[in-house]
Amino acid sequence: MYIPSFNKFEDRQQVIAFMQRYSFATVITVIEDVPVATHLPVIVKEQGDKVVLRSHFAKANPQAKASIDKDVLVIFTEPHAYISPKNYEREENVPTWNYLAVHAYGKCAMLEGEDKKADLLQETIKFYDAAYLKQWEHLSEKYKSGMMNSITAFEIEVTNLQAKAKLSQNRTELERHNIVTDLDQSPNSTEKELAGYMKRMEKP
Repeated sequence: MYIPSFNKFEDRQQVIAFMQRYSFATVITVIEDVPVATHLPVIVKEQGDKVVLRSHFAKANPQAKASIDKDVLVIFTEPHAYISPKNYEREENVPTWNYLAVHAYGKCAMLEGEDKKADLLQETIKFYDAAYLKQWEHLSEKYKSGMMNSITAFEIEVTNLQAKAKLSQNRTELERHNIVTDLDQSPNSTEKELAGYMKRMEKP
């Protein structure tokens, strides 16, 4: 990912928190020189100094088999917003787009065995819908086994983490203030979220 020096998103804990907050990610694999993608909820965890991603494909998805033991790219992104030139001090300016994005690279390893699949599904339920866990635990073993047989669970140890926060860092203080105010006043919740990131990441 192209990242100018002033757009670097370098705080590791902030990057991981961003990935966990916007965890419905895009998993990209190259199959016969063609990039293919699947959109998946991803569990993001730190294990010592490592970042590990876990999720599952539908077993019927051709990308599942093609990804195992291959290098893949996982993209986390959101929020983003159009930035109007009306916020700038000079007339000679053009529109742009502000956003945050994280690209995580690593080798995709299969989580084999029903126990590992069950652990992944429980971890996913706890993260996204903890109240459902009790219901899941009371489902029949036959039903749960059938569900687990239809998925390919996997884990990615991240070997390259690229993070970008394009938040008008190259604009003047007045222009950034104008942009934050404009986004804050938007009825669009995503634009309001972006304004929040701009305020939190503002240089002192």
